[in-house]
Amino acid sequence: MTRYDAVIIGAGLGGLTTGAILARAGRKVLVIERSNSVGGAASSYKVGDLFVEGSLHETSDPHDPRDPKHDPLTRAGVLDAVKWIPSGTFYEVRGGPVGAPLALPDNFDAARRVLIERFPDARGGINRLLGEMEQIASAMGVLSRGAHVFKTPLQTVAALRNLLPSIRDWNLSLSQKLDRVFGGNEAVKAALAANLSYYHDDPATTWWMFFAAAQGSYLLSGGRYVQGGSQRLSSALARAIKAAGSDAILRRTATSISVDSNGRIVSVTHTAKDGSDPQTVETTRVIGNAAPETLAELLPQASGAKLTAAYGHRQRSISLFMLTLGLSKPPRDAGISSYSTQLLPGWMTTLDDYTQATTLMANEPGERMPPLAIVDYAAIESGVPAPPYVLSVVGPDRLSNWTDGDQDSYRAKRARWQDAIVAYLEGHYPGLTQSIAASTFNTALSVRQYLGAPQGAVYGFAPVPPRSLFRALKRTPATPVPGLYLASAYTGFGGYTGAIQSAGACADMILRER
Repeated sequence: MTRYDAVIIGAGLGGLTTGAILARAGRKVLVIERSNSVGGAASSYKVGDLFVEGSLHETSDPHDPRDPKHDPLTRAGVLDAVKWIPSGTFYEVRGGPVGAPLALPDNFDAARRVLIERFPDARGGINRLLGEMEQIASAMGVLSRGAHVFKTPLQTVAALRNLLPSIRDWNLSLSQKLDRVFGGNEAVKAALAANLSYYHDDPATTWWMFFAAAQGSYLLSGGRYVQGGSQRLSSALARAIKAAGSDAILRRTATSISVDSNGRIVSVTHTAKDGSDPQTVETTRVIGNAAPETLAELLPQASGAKLTAAYGHRQRSISLFMLTLGLSKPPRDAGISSYSTQLLPGWMTTLDDYTQATTLMANEPGERMPPLAIVDYAAIESGVPAPPYVLSVVGPDRLSNWTDGDQDSYRAKRARWQDAIVAYLEGHYPGLTQSIAASTFNTALSVRQYLGAPQGAVYGFAPVPPRSLFRALKRTPATPVPGLYLASAYTGFGGYTGAIQSAGACADMILRER
């Protein structure tokens, strides 16, 4: 029976990054992936001639040492294996409380100037809020290095000192924080958090400190896109694992995790996708790139119950729909002027109205359209093949919007919503419809089916305010099951940065153990 130092279940971004770090550190690793390719959400693929980006539209620059991705990707050996293309402005926001288009730059100084010029009466609040966000993002970037922070003690002390003034508001939600700073000025609130679907679907339950760190990371280092698509990053990580002498196998499904009489992990069994060809490998460590409840099903009953008790109460994150359009001409010809556009609907009069959008698709299309994030890959040197020119349209969704009825009724309803969204876009960008040559529409149901994500959650657990600051800082890749770890959005926070950061923490924990 083959023995591995660690077996990783799932070749998503977290599992691959952990695997690459461990393999390059001399550990023998096996990655088991049920799909035909690595990457999970960090995938790009083609539907006919149409290029589809699975998830990545924008992330902060990992070349910045303050970025939480910098250290893990460097140790994984892939930081320079792909090209990170600047996205220009952070985003353009239009509609809703903001009204006329506002292009928000992706650095603090320029963003401060643009916001004050647009909202001069909120000058004091803008300076205060962006100042706090910069302190929090800078400090959290340093502290995200875990044990490695002790290599630069002066920098660590400075980061903690900068963080202290912001700690007084550590337990506030995003809504509460913005209300304290801006009162009833909904336009500036919406301008600052127009891209809320990058993180969550409700500002009233979004943790302010998380938002400040995540949003602030873009303004610290600038937005970036992996040239050629997110699949290139995932594939580079898989190559790093194999180059270091470890294994990553596809079209294999982990079917059980065995433990000894003390509840410690001893082996993993995996099969072909149809259940044939069972194989068992020995290991004392399993790293889950899957949801805790998925891992619990693989464990003996007592161990699975222990895992479920630890994570079952946690609220799941937002889900999303994504409409990908292939156009016969560049989107800028129809008036789309930025790489990333946050289009807020007219019915939104406050930022808190955002939460109403999650249930819109439970019904038939009507006058209300959800807030949309629109990404034009032709606006930057994305490396996305064209024509057709790819336009991604993303918005908040829920699995419950799509679970009534059979497959035929699901497809018909999805088609009606696609037509309604396209018509809505045509109202803002005349001429867009006539250039559509191809399309594909993924919903929260697609997310659950493809990623195996419970409730269609795209970011793991929701970034809600913690009950205590100690509990928030105590988040760990270790689980109550000895030898079982998490390296995914379910460890800390979601998105590219959260998954990669959790992967680095997981690898560090294992490497410190004897």
